[in-house]
Amino acid sequence: MSLDKMIEIENVSMRFRLSDDRIMSLKEFVTQKLSGKFTYSDFWALKNVGFHVEHGEVLGIIGRNGSGKSTLLKVISGILKPTEGTVHCAGNIVPMLELGSGFDFELTGRENIFLNGAILGYSEEFLNSKYEEILEFSELGQFIDVPIRNYSSGMLMRLAFSVATMVNPQILIVDEILAVGDEAFQKKSYTRMMEMMSGGTTVLLVSHSLDQIREMCNRVVWLDGGQIKMIGSAVEVCNQYRL
Repeated sequence: MSLDKMIEIENVSMRFRLSDDRIMSLKEFVTQKLSGKFTYSDFWALKNVGFHVEHGEVLGIIGRNGSGKSTLLKVISGILKPTEGTVHCAGNIVPMLELGSGFDFELTGRENIFLNGAILGYSEEFLNSKYEEILEFSELGQFIDVPIRNYSSGMLMRLAFSVATMVNPQILIVDEILAVGDEAFQKKSYTRMMEMMSGGTTVLLVSHSLDQIREMCNRVVWLDGGQIKMIGSAVEVCNQYRL
């Protein structure tokens, strides 16, 4: 992989095995399994996907529901191992894929800042130096010491976004998270994302907002049925996608 490439995806395919039988209970599952009557069919969520992302590039990923976008992000993040193909990343990745992933809902917001930061590979000393900045950006105030099981989805999103974007990731993977929360926080999140992009962070962005994709992305990958239908400039791909 060249020095300019932060992510290189080569012929990636992802297969899921789906049961052909409608199993209604654990007992039925075990009975079917032991009797050898359990049958599967293969579903390919991704098929021969390949592209690269340059250092500091903002790459948009678009496609209708079920096209493989979220599966692709999980493969790049290392959450899923591809059935075929390889993924190479030349930097630390912060994935913002599912709201609250990496959080412990029994712990407070404060405790989760340090837990989530540790999962992302940052030292306690570093997180202490960033704590006040994270708290201020999240706007959680006194709720930072409340167990996050009591948080609304908007509060949880603010905490997740604040931790992920204050730790200066080399690669940031974002799946629709900018669409969550009130309008004021969306604007603040957008500004923060633009700062990171101008500072050299490589970003993969999934969004159903073509206006957002056009404005924020250099290039776009259009997925359809788990395969790349088109890859090119944001304007060119978005225009074709709308047709």
